[in-house]
Amino acid sequence: MPSQPVPVPPDDLSRKLTVARPDHDQSLPHIGLVGDTYTILVTGEDTAGKYTLIDMYVPPGGGPPPHRHNFEEMFTVVDGEVEVTFRGETLVARAGETINVPANAPHAFTNAADTPSRLLCMCAPSGQEEFFTLVGQPVATRTEAPPPLDADAQAAFIAQSKGLAPEYKTELLPPPGAE
Repeated sequence: MPSQPVPVPPDDLSRKLTVARPDHDQSLPHIGLVGDTYTILVTGEDTAGKYTLIDMYVPPGGGPPPHRHNFEEMFTVVDGEVEVTFRGETLVARAGETINVPANAPHAFTNAADTPSRLLCMCAPSGQEEFFTLVGQPVATRTEAPPPLDADAQAAFIAQSKGLAPEYKTELLPPPGAE
């Protein structure tokens, strides 16, 4: 006997439409992190925890170090390109292309080009935006670079990131060849 389909639940009138205008809305958080600027477009609060959407401005040489996390992550390259390392293999993702990183898979990306790149990053479920807000530095706009960190500030950032990462289902990995 086939199971009965579950009906679509009623509209949750407590939830509101979210509209993000990252180039104009000064209330959006712009977070400087690892030399990049991440603008939080849609939070877990907006989506009942289902996902978060982050606008990533990645200057030449930018991008996060190797890591993995227990949630899905999808990138759409809006402008430029990034070199993506996934389970030790490297590929180039260019404007108009989308990649999905399965939960728990080791990965990193870097902007190896001479011009900035822009990515839209969706993490499901949400929570990554909270981690970025805790470890990053507020900056004024979507394209403003965070101030460079001196050696002491860099060490403090690494310690704070490593300390908070497990709470946000993330593991920072050693760079290739450093094992």
